[in-house]
Amino acid sequence: MRVALFGSPEFAVPSLKALLERHEVALVVTQPDKPVGRGMKLQSPATAVAAKVFGVRLEQPAKLRKNEAFHDLIRELDLDVAVTAAYGKILPQSLLDIPKHGFLNVHASLLPKYRGAAPIQWTLINGEVETGVSIMQTEAGLDTGPVRLVKRHKVKPHDTAESLFYLLAELGAEAIVEALEALEAGTLPSELQDDSQATHAPMFTKDDGRVRWDETDQSVLNRYRGVIAWPGSWTTHRGKTLKVHRLELAEGGGEPGEVLAISPEGVTVGAGEGALLLKTVQPQNKARMSASDWASGYGVKVGERLG
Repeated sequence: MRVALFGSPEFAVPSLKALLERHEVALVVTQPDKPVGRGMKLQSPATAVAAKVFGVRLEQPAKLRKNEAFHDLIRELDLDVAVTAAYGKILPQSLLDIPKHGFLNVHASLLPKYRGAAPIQWTLINGEVETGVSIMQTEAGLDTGPVRLVKRHKVKPHDTAESLFYLLAELGAEAIVEALEALEAGTLPSELQDDSQATHAPMFTKDDGRVRWDETDQSVLNRYRGVIAWPGSWTTHRGKTLKVHRLELAEGGGEPGEVLAISPEGVTVGAGEGALLLKTVQPQNKARMSASDWASGYGVKVGERLG
């Protein structure tokens, strides 16, 4: 089939590779290059880099709505179908209508759960035991279209947003290839989503990384797993930010945020229920260090409160 791929981050790269092996990829569309870091140097999205490596035509339009030149390009390509995978923008209906079979979206959740920009992260924060990839017929709404194909994945206790990102990216590549085979054969099902079961997975703010010590120890750990890539887990100590790079469940219990014990293994802190062991931390404006070194260097005492 003649296909275009709309995708920006690393999540879309396995889908691009899989499509290149089996179909004619006429175009890759990503978000524009963006300035990053202290030097604000322009950086291309991972999928744009991959497109250049594979020699596929690349477009990076700043906008899609009322962009007639881009619409004309999509018409000229005479696409059978277009695929989106974490592209990062809602597509206008005028664009969705152009390919013969419209657009299929690779979405990293079991729709209608976790519609939105951060499905993997919120799946972990909410302690889900199962996730997966949904291939959805793209509509102008936010992940509201009919589901065409689903692949499931059991969430493991050690899964984080980073590890699930790569697992589901590969699963998404498998799913979109399977979906296009069925689409070409005319056997791809279509099931309307139950909007009453929908949940939202919005983009993060920095506060989403704040450790909620009044929650259960498992809830604190779940949030840590979900925000590990960004914004990361953090709390406060004596009025200053303390980043938490590694933590795990611990024995014991006490007041939320209370330092219960200090040992070579780390610093044990009470939660609303249970306790957690801080293993690696980073004080404000300092390098990361073991929690035991932090406790020693900063004179942390049992009975102090974090947060």
